[in-house]
Amino acid sequence: MVKLPQIRLQSQMAQIQIQRTEGKQQISQPQAELTIVQPKAEVSIRTTPGKLEIDQTQAWEDMNLMHISKRNQRFAQEGENALMQGIARRARQGNELMEIENGGNPFVSQAMQNGHESKKSLAIQFIPSHFSVKTSYQPAEVHIEVQTNKPVIDATVRKPEFSYQPGKVETNLKQQQNLEISFTNLLV
Repeated sequence: MVKLPQIRLQSQMAQIQIQRTEGKQQISQPQAELTIVQPKAEVSIRTTPGKLEIDQTQAWEDMNLMHISKRNQRFAQEGENALMQGIARRARQGNELMEIENGGNPFVSQAMQNGHESKKSLAIQFIPSHFSVKTSYQPAEVHIEVQTNKPVIDATVRKPEFSYQPGKVETNLKQQQNLEISFTNLLV
């Protein structure tokens, strides 16, 4: 029998143990303080009132209802017109008589004209003529002035709040390495 030497190796690996604690971070944002004040707008309104004018003078005159001075003035004008018409008629008739030798019969025609009064027209005298009442209207004016006021804003900003707890990692040796060497002889 022969003896053969034999080497035996038995090893054990080292083992590392890792323990980890996670870090914690907290962020909070407090609300900002905000105050808003809106002053009222200032409004001023000015109104110029409307103006309506009605003039009935012509309507009253058409109905023969007028002031005495106006009536006297009208009668004076009518008298002057009648006088001028009479003078014109007499001058015309005088000329016709001066030219009697030219023919015609001026005596008869003038007798017919002077002997008969012209017929008076029969008309309703108490109704005024159309558009004899005069009106004028000036509309009202409204002036509006508005003075706006800007809002007063007061804001207090608050910074965010942080809290941080760092994490950590712990390592240690769970199992140590080991190597065992043994020598044995084998009989063969």
